[in-house]
Amino acid sequence: MSKNAAGVRTGGEQALALYQALRAAPGTPLADAARELQLTDAERDRARTELTGLGLIDAASSAPRVIAPDVALLGLLRHERDRLESRLAETSRAHTALETLAGPFLRARAEPGSEVEVEIVDDPARIARELADLTETARGSVHTMATGSVRREEMALELDRDRARLARGVRVQAMYSHRVGQVPEMDQHLAARTALGTEIRLSPVVPMNMVLADEHFALLPTDPRDPASPAILARGPGLVRAYRALYAYCWRAATPYGHQEPDPHGGDGLTEQQRAALRMLASGTKDEQVARSLGVSLRTVSRLISEVMHELGAASRFEAGVKAARLGLLDGENGPDDLGGAGRSA
Repeated sequence: MSKNAAGVRTGGEQALALYQALRAAPGTPLADAARELQLTDAERDRARTELTGLGLIDAASSAPRVIAPDVALLGLLRHERDRLESRLAETSRAHTALETLAGPFLRARAEPGSEVEVEIVDDPARIARELADLTETARGSVHTMATGSVRREEMALELDRDRARLARGVRVQAMYSHRVGQVPEMDQHLAARTALGTEIRLSPVVPMNMVLADEHFALLPTDPRDPASPAILARGPGLVRAYRALYAYCWRAATPYGHQEPDPHGGDGLTEQQRAALRMLASGTKDEQVARSLGVSLRTVSRLISEVMHELGAASRFEAGVKAARLGLLDGENGPDDLGGAGRSA
């Protein structure tokens, strides 16, 4: 065991200690800072990889450039926001809300005495224990959102947790993507949860996996693009309330499970050419590229989009994208998540 093990535990905490040391003494070679912390070569390399991946240091030279934490996290969030905005414009406001959380999150992690406790957990067994503890500790509410399906072997456990929480008067809400609801076995599972009293909603886009309990517990991935990434475990109302506000926004935009709004503009009249143009635009393709891909003029592309908006009853391209996602017109690009999806159940 390295001498630092008693003071700086493994994984994310070593990376945090190295980052704080580099930030406190700009221009210090990374090797010197790691040696001062008594990190082994392997521990130093792991910490450097983690900090580089989070955008907190630029390790191109021996003395890495330290990047302010809020700037680094904002960069990651902007990248994710841009990707999702090209897929569906309705997620833009949700990611703007995420950006506002960047400063408070990292300040809470770096400053002692904060009312918020935040740690990065990369042990799946620890994450599973934390989720199981929620069944006993949650008193008012449990809110979850999942980007994928519940694993088949976890479905019965999730139903047992719902029963225990609901029996104690805990309000349970869960949000999934519309595509998840198209998987027959998942549809049966959602119906069973609904029958118990769990509130289920489906959304065209679910931005990340998230578990919230009361106002004191939040669990979400460090990288929303990778559900298997280490988890952020936050305790304390200062940050959890902000994530609850984000969850409430997504919840209002989602549709209750089993509820189908009558829509005369179902998209049944779209031609294959119009559907192809719609899918390309929803993925962020520029009009010029759409024209080249379809072998038509820009004027024809404008006409196709106008026809698509008319068919869907949309007043803008944004609204057309939202309606197309809700109607499943974009699902041809990516099929429904299979039952081995990465969503964490709580």
